Amino acid sequence: MNINSTLFLQAVVFGILVWFTMKFVWPPITKALDERAQKIAEGLAAADKAKSELASANKRVEAELATSRNETATRLADAERRGQAIVEEAKAKAIEEGNKIIAAAKAEAEQQSVKAREALREQVAALAVKGAEQILRKEVNPAVHADLLGRLATEL
Repeated sequence: MNINSTLFLQAVVFGILVWFTMKFVWPPITKALDERAQKIAEGLAAADKAKSELASANKRVEAELATSRNETATRLADAERRGQAIVEEAKAKAIEEGNKIIAAAKAEAEQQSVKAREALREQVAALAVKGAEQILRKEVNPAVHADLLGRLATEL
């Protein structure tokens, strides 16, 4: 065999191999590579989109937290004010009840004082009648002298 014919045959076989590879082998490989590149690009785009959505969600969460903190602080302040109002109201009611109790006690003491005075007047009147009996040495009839004894009791 001649080196030229071998070289020529090898060149033809190489050409057929190149043509076969370009026609049947290369398109599926490039298609798979393109699909893989597209999937990677889609994954990167989705990651960027998720990152921006996460940042947006974090901003919304921070805003909601700030709002809830403000709302909580407002509610706590309102509750504290309401508690102070309830305490003040209870103090006022207690003072009012205390004043009522004191007034009732004073009125009762005044009534008892009046009753004691009346009882004392009756006792003094009875003693005065007994003293007059002793002085006059005769019995004083309370039914007969009721007017006189009544005036005496009022004077005492």
